[in-house]
Amino acid sequence: MLDIEVLNLPLPLRMGRVNCFLIQGADGYILIDTGSVSARKQLSGELVKAGCQPNSLMLIILTHGDFDHTGNAAYLRSTCGVRIAMHPDDAGMVERGDMFSNRKKPNFLITAMIPLFTGFRKSDRFTPDILLEDEYDLSQHGLNAKVISLPGHSQGSIGILTEEGDLFCGDLFENMKQPVLNSLIDDPEAAQSSLAKLENLGIKKVYPGHGQPFAWEQL
Repeated sequence: MLDIEVLNLPLPLRMGRVNCFLIQGADGYILIDTGSVSARKQLSGELVKAGCQPNSLMLIILTHGDFDHTGNAAYLRSTCGVRIAMHPDDAGMVERGDMFSNRKKPNFLITAMIPLFTGFRKSDRFTPDILLEDEYDLSQHGLNAKVISLPGHSQGSIGILTEEGDLFCGDLFENMKQPVLNSLIDDPEAAQSSLAKLENLGIKKVYPGHGQPFAWEQL
């Protein structure tokens, strides 16, 4: 059974909280998502508290490119020497600091305001070390799991499904009051296809980016 630590971190401007997940793999620790820049101190403290020293963090997996999931990836790479893995369809977000890269464009006001509170500075931008496609086998990184492409929230959203049936779903689902599809969906048709894709994969427990983990049967 996997040792999974849920790291629940605050978002800026009291926008809520976001989950990151620390897993102890065969060769060290794997971190799924990294929180926002504003929660850097809290994340560092939570990693140490969980027993994850800088030299034991082996891989960062990003479920998608949004600032509240990718904000500390570049920092951890520079301080821990860890590699960063994500889907290529969301790479433009982190390379240019543009959360609307490869997404439908919102109105001008929203586009102008987002950079003001994300805190995603030039120093926080990066190019992924590993590009993850559908069915990518993570066992080579010490985790018996595979990547599942789950577009909907963003084009490059992914899930990580372990052999034990744990699904780390990024922002495809949320569980603030009850488990549902995320309220912020870029492509509703793609999101429904992603949901259908998961139906017969033997999922037991879902770990969303926002809200409490839940049993698959609760959907």
